[in-house]
Amino acid sequence: MKDILKHLIVPVLLVGSVANCGASSPPVVSFQEQSGRIDILADGKPVATYRYADPQIPRPYFAHVRTIGGIQVTRNHPPVADVDATDHDELHPGIWMAFGDLGGSDFWRNKARVVHDGFEQKPAGGRGRGSFAVRNRYLTAGDNGGTLCRETVRYGVVVRPCGYLLLWDSTFTSDKEFWFGDQEEMGLGLRVATLITVKSGGIMLDAKGRRNEAQIWGQPADWCDYSGVIDGHRVGLTVMCDPANFQPSRYHARDYGFVAANPFGRKCFKAGEESKVVVKPGESLRLRYGVLVHESPESNTLDPASEFKLFCTLLERIR
Repeated sequence: MKDILKHLIVPVLLVGSVANCGASSPPVVSFQEQSGRIDILADGKPVATYRYADPQIPRPYFAHVRTIGGIQVTRNHPPVADVDATDHDELHPGIWMAFGDLGGSDFWRNKARVVHDGFEQKPAGGRGRGSFAVRNRYLTAGDNGGTLCRETVRYGVVVRPCGYLLLWDSTFTSDKEFWFGDQEEMGLGLRVATLITVKSGGIMLDAKGRRNEAQIWGQPADWCDYSGVIDGHRVGLTVMCDPANFQPSRYHARDYGFVAANPFGRKCFKAGEESKVVVKPGESLRLRYGVLVHESPESNTLDPASEFKLFCTLLERIR
């Protein structure tokens, strides 16, 4: 799958109308490249920024993620005093993948660096979809850190009637053995806008019907939605896990606005013995997720289960 864009063309035909976006056809997805960042746009309006060179946060992330209608659904980065909760300001920038224990180094808390090694596929857009791919190197902690492993990440953007789906496809390799440890702070994380946190009246819901931190924390599920109401619109983010991942993800979920899909933790979630996922030389570990950025009228409830089915259909087309 060297060019994910061409594989997204057929699935986009499943989009149908996008009446809630005020258009009869899907908006055009485009990209603007700047120093250390890529701005993602829908019909010329920004919907997210991918940062791969930041002196404060030495790992890539998406920030200022908005619905196609322009409502921001991730917390401001950096947090705005008197508007946002300001905890974890450099650890929770928006949407990211990181690991608190990867080969003994801590990339979650920014104690080790991920270096952007170039583009595997340059950003390319089109009506209703777009994509790009990057190469990353994970460096061991310390001033002279060597390469622990390499990662190729393919990102896709697919417009849906309720918003758009951010596809995330990461493959980790190395010429030497490395491993993933057992911590809560592992996997694909997101920090929602302060206005839609559970503490502000929002709600978390998973595929099993569980709600909020008390029921969802540490439990596996195909998807977990975090949403709330802003200006009469229900907006949010739905994390979706590829059923083909090496094992299901458990959710490190918090009512203050954070959730991470974690396929590595076991003991930390009180679910068994301590785990250690080893990747041997010449082998690879692949993780695929989707994040649905959605918006609908307050009275129009999103159906995450249907969106998850379409996500799985899309993955089969680009597997």
